[in-house]
Amino acid sequence: MTRTGTLKQPHFRTLFLSDIHLGTRGCQAEMLLDFLERHTADKIYLVGDIFDGWRLRRGWHWPQAHNNVIEALLTKAHQGVPIIYIPGNHDEVMRNYIGTHFGGIEVKTSDEHVTADGRRFLVTHGDQFDVVVMNAKWLAYLGDRAYNLMLMANTGYNRLRRLWGGQYWSLSNWAKQQVKRAVNFIGEYESVLADEAVRGGFDGIICGHIHKAAMEELGDVAYLNCGDWVESCTAIVEHPDGRLQLIDWARKTRVANRLKRRRSRDGSGAQPPAAERKKITEPAP
Repeated sequence: MTRTGTLKQPHFRTLFLSDIHLGTRGCQAEMLLDFLERHTADKIYLVGDIFDGWRLRRGWHWPQAHNNVIEALLTKAHQGVPIIYIPGNHDEVMRNYIGTHFGGIEVKTSDEHVTADGRRFLVTHGDQFDVVVMNAKWLAYLGDRAYNLMLMANTGYNRLRRLWGGQYWSLSNWAKQQVKRAVNFIGEYESVLADEAVRGGFDGIICGHIHKAAMEELGDVAYLNCGDWVESCTAIVEHPDGRLQLIDWARKTRVANRLKRRRSRDGSGAQPPAAERKKITEPAP
């Protein structure tokens, strides 16, 4: 498991996670476990595609690290942390259990979250606003297979990088950003969800689904996408004062490990300069 020993353990009012895709080879379960160990929250939202039923139907893949993620979440629920589970399209089987509680985890179609400073946010996975998923499911399954092939290539590529001391880097995420059609789809998706927030009278929307982490203002509403734990390894958090923040855990882990290697080479064990420590412990708002 990746360890970033220089990081603090902040406590948040709310933590939003989406698109973990447990049950797939691309899931960065160990990185998520590291994140959960180092962050606590009064409330947790699981914003869809927590496990991947599509992939599990084609072949069982469930290593111990994936089980450990479930255990970590259940432990938090047993400790009294409210956890809201909003299913997505890959774990749509959970939509058969709307209103049910599992070990302290409540399943909902969507939810309204009110921040500490009084803003109202619609929390939804977002697949219901994806025309392909809703109207051409066969095409979504085909795209999912192509995506998994890209993730397999990504896994092999990162194994080679680690042999040379490199850190995790998402080939699939890079490729997606290069494709004009994907960029256009992302823009349309964001606009549609922002419009939904406006229609509902919300101040913003928090979603997942497209594996593209974001936190921006679209017109009069805030659009926040949690990203995923396959490519970007990101999360949305709410601070005690209501301030929302996007945390890029993969980037922060890379920075921490780079500084650790530098200290190891120097042999001094000295703390990094204050400016570099700030990059790790105080992510930009």
